[in-house]
Amino acid sequence: MKQIYSPLPQESLSISVEASPVWEIALGIAAFTHSKLRHTFEQEENWLQHQSSMPSALVSNLKEIEDSNLWYALLMLQNKLCSSNVQDFLNLLNELEPESFYETVLPYKDRTYEAIRKNTAMNYMNGESFFQYASYFKDHEYLNDYVLSFRQKEYKDIIGLLTETILLWSQWISENKDWAKWLQALSFENKKNSLIDNSRPLEEIERITGGAKYLPEPSVWQVKLVPHVSYRPWILELRSPDTKLFFYPLNEDALLEPGVPPQELVQGHKSLGDELRLKLLFQVTKGPISLQDLSIHFNVSKTTLHHQLSLLKAAKFIKVDKGIYSANALKIQSFSKLLNQYLGEIYE
Repeated sequence: MKQIYSPLPQESLSISVEASPVWEIALGIAAFTHSKLRHTFEQEENWLQHQSSMPSALVSNLKEIEDSNLWYALLMLQNKLCSSNVQDFLNLLNELEPESFYETVLPYKDRTYEAIRKNTAMNYMNGESFFQYASYFKDHEYLNDYVLSFRQKEYKDIIGLLTETILLWSQWISENKDWAKWLQALSFENKKNSLIDNSRPLEEIERITGGAKYLPEPSVWQVKLVPHVSYRPWILELRSPDTKLFFYPLNEDALLEPGVPPQELVQGHKSLGDELRLKLLFQVTKGPISLQDLSIHFNVSKTTLHHQLSLLKAAKFIKVDKGIYSANALKIQSFSKLLNQYLGEIYE
């Protein structure tokens, strides 16, 4: 049998860098309401210093968002709306029909469950639909409770909560003396990466994000790279049915003033400034080890160890893969060089 093959142009991932005040506000809310990791965020001290000026309505709203994980909805909504400013985001949010809203915010599971996800959005008036879809995420850290929150809250109440929280947070955070500088740095990051080599998508993703490695996923043809300050030092990964999102920390060089130490240096010394954490790091440098084995070795609860290890992980001294901790030798070796570079600068 003879076969005629007429090749078509190959499709590749479309990559874009997308920064805006709306992304930064949504990520700030996401970070502030992430109680388990909040102690590792670089902005925590700044938040604590200014928390007394936070309106009581904002405090209450943030607690509600933390309990329901509705920060996830904010990120999914901005992914759809692509708003460049807060007012545009709120206008488009309040124009969304309920079906479109729920189809946007309900988390993607996989292709097998996509019809169920869309059907759940269409039948948003039926609380049992949310209960069923939530069951597919029963082993997930937060998505089960997140989906169930749509069963417990009315559509108009969710829109009202998100609208008011975005407004109050934007007003509160804009009073920060560094806010204008952050937005300027994010805008520059956008322009700097306006030209991307889409013929080398995986390499470009790793280069721009500072190390994120992406394995292509079925049905994903678009990758958005969103620089941020509020979620530093973490890279956050999410996806919608057709888009992969990498939220990556803005290079600190864009934020520093002369004589100010890099947060990487400050955070690194904070993470090392504890006897138990130093002992943990020493043990991990001997070879990969599980949380269970560390708990036995140090006779310390897993909860306590997890908290301490998260600080070492945030400082990038250690890595974790499938529950096994290992040392980041390159980071440990380069840390003293970073201190020498900083001290060298201020003594020049």
